[in-house]
Amino acid sequence: MGLRVIVEKCSGCGLCVKACPFGCLAMRDRDPAELEKARAAGEKRAKRFVVLDEARCNLCGACVDVCKFEALELKKESAAPPAAELDSWRGVWVFGEQRRGRIQGVALELAGEGRKLADSLGVPLAVVVLGSGLDSVCAELLKYPIDLVLQVDAPELAEYRSEPYSRVFADLIRKRRPEIVLAGATTVGRDFLARVAVELHTGLTADCTGLAVGDLPGCGTRLLLQTRPAFGGNIMATIVTPNHRPQMATVRHKVMREIKPIDGRAPGRIEKISPPAELLVSRTQIVDFVEEIESTVKLTEADIIVSGGRGLGKAENFRYVEDLARALGGAVGASRAAVDAGWKPYSHQVGQTGKTVCPKLYVACGISGAVQHLVGMQSSDVIVAINKDPNAPIFEVATYGLVGDLFQILPALTREVEARRLSRGGG
Repeated sequence: MGLRVIVEKCSGCGLCVKACPFGCLAMRDRDPAELEKARAAGEKRAKRFVVLDEARCNLCGACVDVCKFEALELKKESAAPPAAELDSWRGVWVFGEQRRGRIQGVALELAGEGRKLADSLGVPLAVVVLGSGLDSVCAELLKYPIDLVLQVDAPELAEYRSEPYSRVFADLIRKRRPEIVLAGATTVGRDFLARVAVELHTGLTADCTGLAVGDLPGCGTRLLLQTRPAFGGNIMATIVTPNHRPQMATVRHKVMREIKPIDGRAPGRIEKISPPAELLVSRTQIVDFVEEIESTVKLTEADIIVSGGRGLGKAENFRYVEDLARALGGAVGASRAAVDAGWKPYSHQVGQTGKTVCPKLYVACGISGAVQHLVGMQSSDVIVAINKDPNAPIFEVATYGLVGDLFQILPALTREVEARRLSRGGG
């Protein structure tokens, strides 16, 4: 798709320049010698003509609509490729993100979702692991219901660098042609998978909260239905990639369930791949690796989370939430409203713009249940909501709801939990 200027037809009227909302068109004077030559040949030429700054043009077509002389042409993308071309892509791939020889939890979550998608399509599930010295890591993956582990091993891949990772992964996709590729919406996944999508000229949906396979009239079959929040979380959009392959998406941590081992299932196999040397070249060099200082708040790994929201009224009242979390042996979370008010630091925030969590127990205290917050915690095993408003949206997703004054309910719950722990000898 592109915009073309047909200089011979341009009258120099300037209407397109005024219509362009991005300032990427400008008028230029013609060379007098060119004008004289055109007159001698009996051809008409305007004294000015339009020029295009392609780098700034976003192909909106506003200039084409106002041009009366058809001097601007917007070439649209060709029609959808033949069905046979799309059908030649088969399989579901998951990027097995690893750090220092440890598979990250989000990769196992995606493998679980990938297994469902692969079964729906009747195709194999493969996990692709990039790194160096990964024999034990890949062998560990075989205990899960994964059909194929592609072990891409090279010393240059020992530490993550976006250029070699994206080149190697894109090259592998071109050769093997999987129809679906998934990665975690982590710092690594968001960085390198976008590069892969650009190299392959395909689409990428970021931060998905739901994935399914289906057919859509007019769009095609075997489509990956990629659901994610849009417009600040006010709607849930389902996005498809009908004309390109692979269909690619990143998924936030803790949105999906981790894959589980299945006894009695025939194990998958490992295929070792040595990538071409020219793909491993990088303009960056890792000088040192500094481990991140672990926060005392590990929301994404906590089995129990007690979160507070606007209903607490002020920062001092978070002590009620903290007391219950301490009694339960859990972590403290907060809604965006509580963080924006300065009651808790951002590291505690749960929701679309914070952390996505999936604990065994989530207690929401004084949280109304805006969709932005629900996106980050609705996959919890058990949700307990405490709110004085019986019509609060949080009750629609809650397993148990307590309608009442949280300043009375929270201390009572804390006392009960502590009493039971003491009766069990502090366990």
